Amino acid sequence: MKLTKVKILSVLGTALLLLVTQLAHSRSMYRYINDQGNVVLGYQVPTGDVKKGYEVLNEDGIVIEVVPRELTDEERANVSAQDKVLAAADAEKERLRQWDESLLLRYSTIEDIEAARSRALSSLLINVSILKSNTRSLKQQVENYQAQAANIERRGGEVDVQRLAAIEDLQGEIEATERSILERNREMEEVKAKFQMDMDRFEQLLDVVALRRSMHSNSTE
Repeated sequence: MKLTKVKILSVLGTALLLLVTQLAHSRSMYRYINDQGNVVLGYQVPTGDVKKGYEVLNEDGIVIEVVPRELTDEERANVSAQDKVLAAADAEKERLRQWDESLLLRYSTIEDIEAARSRALSSLLINVSILKSNTRSLKQQVENYQAQAANIERRGGEVDVQRLAAIEDLQGEIEATERSILERNREMEEVKAKFQMDMDRFEQLLDVVALRRSMHSNSTE
C-alpha cells in the first residue's frame, strides 16, 4: 500500500513538474526558419520545423534558449559530436542574448540605429575625403617634378638624383594613401553590413513585441 502511494506521489510530482514547465513557457515565443527559408515567429513550432532547431524568446523578444537542430544518426552515435552541437547551441544562445540586450539598451527605434550608422560612416567619409585630397596634392607634386625633369632633359641636362628620389618617395606615398582609401572603403562596407544586421535583428525584436500586443488585444476583446 505504501509503495502504491509512493508511485502515485511520484506520478503526481512528474505531472506537476511538467505543468510548471509548460506554464513557464506558456508566454514564450518561438523563432524558427520554415522550409521557404523565412524567419517565422509564433507560440509554437510546427513539428516539421522542430528538427531544424529554433529559438525560445521571452516577452521582450530576447533569446532565452536555443534548441539545436536534430542530430544525425552518426552524431547521435558519437558522444563527442553531440557535445559539440550542444556547446555550439549554448554559445549561440549567449551570443544572441547579449546582442538582443545590447540593442534594446542602445536603441528605441530603427531610426536610432540609422542615426548611429550615419555617425559612424560620417567619420570614415571625412577620413576618405582627406586622404583623397592628400592623394591629389601628392600627384600634383609628382607632376611638377616630372615637368621639371622633362624640361631639364629637353635642355640636354641630366635630372639630378634628389629630384628623382623625391618623385619616387611621392609615388610611394601615393600608393600608401590609396591603400588607406581602399581600407577605409572596406571599413565602410563592414559598418554598413553590421548596422544592417543590427536593424534586421531589432526589427525581429519589434515584431515579437507587436505580435504579443496583437495577441493580447485579441484575447481581451
